[in-house]
Amino acid sequence: MQIQTVTLGYPRIGKNREVKKALEAFWSGKLDAESLLQTVRQVEESNWKTQLEAGIDHIGIGDTTLYDHVLDWIFRFGLIPQRFQQFSGLERYFAMARGQEGIPALEMTKWFDTNYHYLVPEIATDILPADFSDFIETVSRAQNILGKKAVPIVLGPCTLLRLSKVELNIDEAVSKLLPLYVNLLTQLKNLGIAEVQIHEPALVLGDANSWKEHFKTVYNSLDAVGISLHLVTYFDDLGETYPWVIDLPVAAISLDLTRGRNLELIKTHGFPQNKRLGVGIIDARNIWQVRPEKIIPILQEIVETLHGTSLDIQPSASLQFVPYDAKREKRLPSQLRNVLSFTEQKLQEVVFLARTIKGDNTKTEQEFIESTWSTFEEFSPANQSVQERLKTLKIDDFQRSLSYGLRLDSQISLPLFPTTTIGSFPQTSEVRQLRVRYKRGELNQSEYEAAIDAQIAESIKLQEELGLDVLVHGEFERTDMVEFFGQQLSGFAFTENGWVQSYGSRYVRPPIIYGDVVRTAPMTLREFKVAQSLTEKPVKGMLTAPVTILNWSYPRTDIFKSEQAFQIALALRDEVADLEAAGAKVIQVDEPALREGLPLKPQRWNEYLSWAVDAFRLATAIAQPQTQIHTHMCYCEFGDIIKDIERLDADVISIENSRSNNQTLREITEGGYSHQVGNGVYDIHSPVVPTTEQILEQLRTGVANLPVKQIWVNPDCGLKTRRWSEVIPALKNMVEATKVLREEANATVKSQ
Repeated sequence: MQIQTVTLGYPRIGKNREVKKALEAFWSGKLDAESLLQTVRQVEESNWKTQLEAGIDHIGIGDTTLYDHVLDWIFRFGLIPQRFQQFSGLERYFAMARGQEGIPALEMTKWFDTNYHYLVPEIATDILPADFSDFIETVSRAQNILGKKAVPIVLGPCTLLRLSKVELNIDEAVSKLLPLYVNLLTQLKNLGIAEVQIHEPALVLGDANSWKEHFKTVYNSLDAVGISLHLVTYFDDLGETYPWVIDLPVAAISLDLTRGRNLELIKTHGFPQNKRLGVGIIDARNIWQVRPEKIIPILQEIVETLHGTSLDIQPSASLQFVPYDAKREKRLPSQLRNVLSFTEQKLQEVVFLARTIKGDNTKTEQEFIESTWSTFEEFSPANQSVQERLKTLKIDDFQRSLSYGLRLDSQISLPLFPTTTIGSFPQTSEVRQLRVRYKRGELNQSEYEAAIDAQIAESIKLQEELGLDVLVHGEFERTDMVEFFGQQLSGFAFTENGWVQSYGSRYVRPPIIYGDVVRTAPMTLREFKVAQSLTEKPVKGMLTAPVTILNWSYPRTDIFKSEQAFQIALALRDEVADLEAAGAKVIQVDEPALREGLPLKPQRWNEYLSWAVDAFRLATAIAQPQTQIHTHMCYCEFGDIIKDIERLDADVISIENSRSNNQTLREITEGGYSHQVGNGVYDIHSPVVPTTEQILEQLRTGVANLPVKQIWVNPDCGLKTRRWSEVIPALKNMVEATKVLREEANATVKSQ
């Protein structure tokens, strides 16, 4: 039996966010294209050397990206929609990612059940010539540094098609793509590459079995190239596809053993001795150190079950979902820091587990890990008050006192097509510097709050001048919609350097949930009171909902996610009550990650949706009938869970719709959704300012799909990443378009 170590991908942002800084400098004209590309190459090569020094045998390479790895493959394969073909080079690449004047960007949605966003391919008949030159150059550089340890990572053809909007039938699309993949593999073979990782995570989706013949066709053709193929899956188990997937003509198959039931499938069906098994035993999506007493018996069971089968010990997926190095977090308590495992620690764990299975003497190291966990458990005891609240919950705690139809008339009176924004306004360098100076002690609390209040006052004045109907305070005090709340709740910890990519140059630092969650004081009350005191118009209280806080954090692994969600919900429930008592007539509780957390296998949906929806209801059901509860969801598909979304019982839901070509709106309409809907009328991820006519067209689509009394008007997401020079004219045009629509609606009523 041969046991080797493997990686399936690596963080691609730079330890100090070098790629983000270079990207934004390039977009603002302060950096040229070659300097941008050189920054990415330096980050890439540093990543390779780190893995080499850690002792990894086969290092996945080629997944570093300027914006999104799916976009990279779209670009290389010539899958360029007609509207972008007028551009070339990086201008075309970023037009596809961010749009251009009058040209919408590719749709963006979540990468399986993660918080990473990818750009959705559009495959039509007019595929342009493929160009793999950038990838071949990357592979050549990797060979110079890593030698035969360099293993190129390629997004698999079936996954690419499964995630695309395809105008052709799938058979035709496969026939067009296959020669391009054969060409790519042939070029890699000619470079002397021995093996290629083909990533096919679509194999874990619920409909994967319907792709069986396509997979067979594809892999029989790719096998004929004569290069070793390592088929990589992750995020869940293979399910009913397992028996035929293990027979595909590939040299190795990687399985995620941190999610789903792949271990059970291995024991039930066995595994071919003529293939290597990639054992994804290190969780690539969480930050907790391995527990040897739990992991090693699993590995030993696999060895005993499969006898002489060669094994690759590896992370469960790409390590892009975790930060670089836990040792950099000097401000965390040592008891917590010592049980954290970021990317570099996970490399060490991979090597440690491989040595252990080979029989090397690692008893001292194993005892050290177990002792650090014992110390941590003493550091983080259970909180009795929250445990007692959970035990005494009643059915009434999850229900508004009046149903939606009965409470509607008691809520605020607004004009037809009420206008609002999602919550955040631009996080300018001035605003960011305020937080930095406060953190450094250069501003005391009263000085900092006065400066934030000045920003709030300016935003309230602006919104009134623009003519918006329901206002927001702008969230200038918040670094991130999850981090802000976690910082005020016990049981959360925060990193200084724990950045991960959400999309493009948008990076986040997910909090770490390490103990029971309790609210010790009001979190948003002060800023709400300041904002509401400045206007007669309603100001929204702004909260992040429990499942989003949970899904956008690194959760505990010692208790169920449902319990963690309920603990967070109880904290938010107290905040809703305080906001209402302070005069909030509208409270928005954003739940964009509800769909993201949905299990990839439909048979597990009901269990998840039951507790996830209940967590939202627990947080909001305390509101009186006259308080209007809003929620926001974005960049996901709603059609298959629309009844569950309605069960949230929010009075208003705002949605991303502009970038999905109204697909989200159609899904809501076809699902018979009866509550109010804020139709996202323009794409906030693009710097392009929409015209009044473009917004009016989007609004008319809303009117064609929903009764006018159900429709709100808003951008498709928060505005924190945009500049004021983009925000002000866009909102002005949005209000003007709404006025036109109101006139049209009133004229229609008069004519009837």
